[in-house]
Amino acid sequence: MAEKNSEIGRKGEESAINWLVKRDFKVLSTNYRKPYGEIDIVAQKGGIIHFVEVKTSKYRHETAFSPEIRVNSKKIRNLKRICETYIRERNVSHDQGWQIDVISVILDGTDAVMDMKLLENAIFEERY
Repeated sequence: MAEKNSEIGRKGEESAINWLVKRDFKVLSTNYRKPYGEIDIVAQKGGIIHFVEVKTSKYRHETAFSPEIRVNSKKIRNLKRICETYIRERNVSHDQGWQIDVISVILDGTDAVMDMKLLENAIFEERY
């Protein structure tokens, strides 16, 4: 039986959290949801809040796309909106630096992490 996308995504998110913690990020929140979307991980390091979108795929074939390619224009709009909502709801200072990062995770056939990369400030606007 094939694994569900939600199980694959969960494994990728768990791996990403562990990776961030090992690199001195403080995880503030996970799976922050609103009707228009979700941000997988909210973390902080060096005075910057990092909103992290995790994209996970199984295997890596020569013709396959990297997981991060699935962050399309609709997803970008929703990510920006949910980050702004998080900041507003948490009364985060307007001076607080923040950015949207993407972590790409590729799992092998045994669900071990084959490849993981952090794309920092992958989604930005001039006002950041």
